[in-house]
Amino acid sequence: MSDKDYQVREILTKAVCGKGRKFSQATHTVTPNNKTATILGAWVINHTYRADLVGETVEVYGSYEMNIWYSYNNNTETTVLKETVKFVDVIPLSYYDSNCKGDIEVTANASQEPSCIEAQVTGSGKIVVTVEREYTVEVLGETKLCVVVTDACDYDYKYDSYVDFDELTDFEDLDPGIMGG
Repeated sequence: MSDKDYQVREILTKAVCGKGRKFSQATHTVTPNNKTATILGAWVINHTYRADLVGETVEVYGSYEMNIWYSYNNNTETTVLKETVKFVDVIPLSYYDSNCKGDIEVTANASQEPSCIEAQVTGSGKIVVTVEREYTVEVLGETKLCVVVTDACDYDYKYDSYVDFDELTDFEDLDPGIMGG
C-alpha cells in the first residue's frame, strides 16, 4: 500500500478515561436516650451521594440514615433511634488517562447500597453499628483516536486471525495510554 492509498484521521470522542471501585465498612457508635436491653433491628435508609474527580482519585460524598429499633426498661418498651451519618470515600482509579480533555464527567454507582451488617450493645449501653457499602466510578472525557482511512479495501484480510475478539471480555486490563492525547 503506498502513501497515496490511505490517510490518517483524528477522531474526537467521549470515552471512559478512568475507572475505579471501592468496598468499605464503617463502624458507628451511637448513644441512645435509654439504657438499651435488646436490639430488635437496624437498617439504613435515605442514602444519597455525589462524586467529584480530585487529582487522580474520585471522592464520593454522601450520607445515610441509620434506624435502630431497640427495647429498654427491661424489654417492656421500644423505640427507634435515628442517626444521620455523613461520609467521604476516596476511590483510587485502577486506570486514568490524564490526557482527556473537555468537560470531564464523573459518574458513581452504588454497586452495594449501604446496609447494616451488625449492631451490638456495648457494656456501657452504647450501640455499635457496622455498615458496608461499595461504589464503582467512571471518569468520562474527550479523547482523540487516530484511524487509518483507505480508498482500497482488502476484503480478504482476516482481522480475526490476529485478535480473538471473543476473548476480549475484561476491558479494565486495556492500556489507556495506547490512545495518546
